[in-house]
Amino acid sequence: MSDAHAATGPHLAGSAHAAFRLLGQDVTGRGKEYSQDSHLAFLAADGGAAVLAVADGHGAAAHFRSDLGARWAAEEFAACARRFVAGALCGEKSPGWPVRREMARDLPRRLVHGWRLRVARHEASAPAHGRAGQAPAFDAYGSTLLGVVLTRELLVCWQLGDGDITLVWNEGPPEAPLYAGQDLGDETESLCQPEAWLRARMHWRPLTGKGPPPAVLLSTDGLSKSFEDHDGFLGFARGVRDRVESEGRAQVQDKLADWLGHAAAHSGDDTTLVGAIPVPLERTPERTTERTAERPE
Repeated sequence: MSDAHAATGPHLAGSAHAAFRLLGQDVTGRGKEYSQDSHLAFLAADGGAAVLAVADGHGAAAHFRSDLGARWAAEEFAACARRFVAGALCGEKSPGWPVRREMARDLPRRLVHGWRLRVARHEASAPAHGRAGQAPAFDAYGSTLLGVVLTRELLVCWQLGDGDITLVWNEGPPEAPLYAGQDLGDETESLCQPEAWLRARMHWRPLTGKGPPPAVLLSTDGLSKSFEDHDGFLGFARGVRDRVESEGRAQVQDKLADWLGHAAAHSGDDTTLVGAIPVPLERTPERTTERTAERPE
């Protein structure tokens, strides 16, 4: 894992009753000095909610500060997700399902607003093009964003731009609820576009059945592009979930860098994966860690 995405140590206090086991790893693409991806995975609501985020900085010459844009995207999603969990899912007086859904629909607008404020503040002190007094160069910081909030009762996924959100259930084939087909080029929706929140997609799914929630994996497009087809990628996702169940979270976490390294060597792109795998109700939860970006502004 790159220094910019080092683990911050033990997870939140009170996670002894964690409902999910977390994974998180990034690998820098071949020939690159540093990764332009960013990711976060942590528990909220006293371990009852998993929050996942993956951001992929565009990296082209026009987006030469996209590593910062990706880090701020993941951090702003984390802040918005914490507020969503606290306001919509916690407490005896949490709102009904229609209000919760409207809060989820509004999250992308809040995220984009916070991200643009951070870019504007940075531009005020260090303009991307060296000319003070001009409008912020949002394009220089362009990034995609994948985000998830998962509890035993609710799954909400948000996506702006490319990347993959994959659900792996105990039974049945893996599912990609926001998959829009194979990318035919490098163009993608981006946080740097005007009114970017209007381009975000959301998957809302109350989990009202008796079975456990799915394992959820988020990954940048560098991972799926390393497979010959989408079915091969979904098979990999199934394998990650199954090996967590058979070998344990720590064993799979230790192997992620090697697995993603093979993918990065094939695609040439930075490759990042985070995940939340439900803890069976009868099993003592494993301790988890929070992963966040640490690169200074």
